[in-house]
Amino acid sequence: MSTPTRRLTVAQALVRFLSVQYTERDGVRRRLIAGTWGIFGHGNVAGLGQALLEAGIGPDAVMPYHQGRNEQAMVHAAVGHARQLNRLSAQAVTTSIGPGATNLVTGAALATVNRLPVLLLPGDYFATRAADPLLQQLEHPTEADVSVNDTLRPVSRYFDRVTRPEALIPSALNAVRVLADPAETGAVTLALPQDVQAEAYDWPEEFFAERVWHVRRPAPDPAELAAAVDAIRAARRPLIVAGGGVHHSEAEEALKALVDATGIPVASTQAGKGSLRHDHPADLGGIGHTGTAVCDDIARTADLVIGVGTRYTDFTTASGTLFQDPDVRFVNLNIAAFDAHKLAARTVVCDARAGLERLTEALAGHRVDAGYEAGYRAGKERWERVVEAAYRSDDDSAVPTQTQVLGALDAVVGDDDVVINAAGSLPGDLHKLWRARSPRQYHLEYGYSCMGYEIPAAIGVQQAAPGTPVWALVGDGTYLMMPTEIVTAVQEGLPVNLLLIQNHGYASIGGLSESVGGERFGTAYRYRAADGTFTGDPLPVDLAANAGSLGMDVLRARTVGELRTALAAARASDRPTCVYVETGTAGPAAPPAEAWWDVPVAETASREAAVRAREVYDRQVADRRRHL
Repeated sequence: MSTPTRRLTVAQALVRFLSVQYTERDGVRRRLIAGTWGIFGHGNVAGLGQALLEAGIGPDAVMPYHQGRNEQAMVHAAVGHARQLNRLSAQAVTTSIGPGATNLVTGAALATVNRLPVLLLPGDYFATRAADPLLQQLEHPTEADVSVNDTLRPVSRYFDRVTRPEALIPSALNAVRVLADPAETGAVTLALPQDVQAEAYDWPEEFFAERVWHVRRPAPDPAELAAAVDAIRAARRPLIVAGGGVHHSEAEEALKALVDATGIPVASTQAGKGSLRHDHPADLGGIGHTGTAVCDDIARTADLVIGVGTRYTDFTTASGTLFQDPDVRFVNLNIAAFDAHKLAARTVVCDARAGLERLTEALAGHRVDAGYEAGYRAGKERWERVVEAAYRSDDDSAVPTQTQVLGALDAVVGDDDVVINAAGSLPGDLHKLWRARSPRQYHLEYGYSCMGYEIPAAIGVQQAAPGTPVWALVGDGTYLMMPTEIVTAVQEGLPVNLLLIQNHGYASIGGLSESVGGERFGTAYRYRAADGTFTGDPLPVDLAANAGSLGMDVLRARTVGELRTALAAARASDRPTCVYVETGTAGPAAPPAEAWWDVPVAETASREAAVRAREVYDRQVADRRRHL
């Protein structure tokens, strides 16, 4: 008996296949690939471009198409979409060959570092070599099968080059398997030769049947769970470190139940902030180099650290100097064994929500000492006064400092607003000071800390959560990296809010440069002075005018009072709106770092600043330890 088939091009078949892939978790079903971003060139216009056109136009299309302005930014938008929907839905990105393809690399690295799904579909050279070399083809003298797309291999969780039509079937199935797997997910790349995209094939109808990929919640192994429970019961000063896995697993309520039952305090990584509401008495805020004083004080004396869905980056561990108790031990709940084994921990390889629920059941009747609980609660109250001081402004006519900008925003946002940032000095201030009111409000991309992420990510979040007020917080350095997707927000009528802060350069790296003996070299946006340094007058750029020229409504705020008014107006607007403010230094600032971060200082130097910085570095690095 013959198998029913359908004759389509490879590109048409791929689009049709992707349109019928779904995820399911806890009975909720979502489209796995909710849409495709694309910029067309000769490497994909006649293949995937034509296939997307045939799939239909508009919101009811078989595969919705989104037009971008920069290939890297399209990946960022897709990542923002996936994060907002807890990795249960993703988007695809198609580019031509050549620069379009290599522009994907940064976005792919960001997705894979942060364990977030995105499907990349770059064009590639002719599989038949009929045109050889073709425009933009990389010719390698000893490896004829290498193309620029091979730069995507190390930053992809799955990579394949589809050189024949029939090879698409196993390749596409493997691609969506990885995208839907919470332990494996990240960037997935299917490189599509230009000629193969347009080649027709008789596809089995079964290939286009709906497939539902169940997103599993593996329960903890009983022996691993028992060991974790014993460790927690024996601990005098336990501390939970909540990472992004808490959000991805939708485990916030399970975490709260465990904390309410046991009194164990919670510290949050950048990805995990908001796992508890900021006003929960056990929420100690951020941990590590950008953490709060109360959180880092507790971490230094903790005898058990319980990591939940965290990767333990150097900012979290203060480069191996934070957890100072001589007998400190670690228990890690993580769906990825690779992350669970970090810091020589007792591993509990499981879904975060399933693991926390089992822990709560097994720890019934257990609670930390009342004195420990009273101590961290008092520390939390002291830190809240620090936040209030950093946010406060008694003069509405004053030029706001950066922390007063955050205070003004804090007063305007609602519980469900989403605040997005990724790089510069803002991540540190936000991690210390922001009061997260809901699980998705605090959206910091700090795994890769990629300048330029914020604006396209805001578009992805807005697509995933229509009607949600979304704020992209951007400094001038980041804005100049990638303002292009403002045009996309305007084109699509997405009312994203851009809070654009002008401080004339790379302020964050300027401060770091000064602390490591770099004397702020090359970090200011200024004219060259007579001595050749960039220490002249500030450059006469007008970023607000630039945002306006790209189609945004622009509100300029010169004072604290004007800023409050502008932020409220932006939130009420149904148009893409930029609030532009130049910050000052006269007034409250964020408190200094409460823990170290290892940035090696020149071991030999002729300039006094570097010599002094090295002396400080040698003292600090002596506190670093490996947890074995």
